[in-house]
Amino acid sequence: MKNSKFVFDKITKLFEEGLVSSRDLANELITILKSKRDEIVFKMKLTSKDEFEVLSKRVENLEKIMDKSKSIRKKKTKRVKRS
Repeated sequence: MKNSKFVFDKITKLFEEGLVSSRDLANELITILKSKRDEIVFKMKLTSKDEFEVLSKRVENLEKIMDKSKSIRKKKTKRVKRS
């Protein structure tokens, strides 16, 4: 009985350490993959989602300003009558 408890405790300990190490291994793998992804994004000079939203808002504002200036120019020009 004593021997079986000892063996069972050892097996349990090995199983627990195996789970912990596999979790650590999985976390380490995920960390490595994320860092590689970040390196690739940096090399490609891509923007983040927040930067993209800010840039798209700026473009929309510039388009509105351009449309307003075009409409003002059309109003300022006068047609000359032909004689």
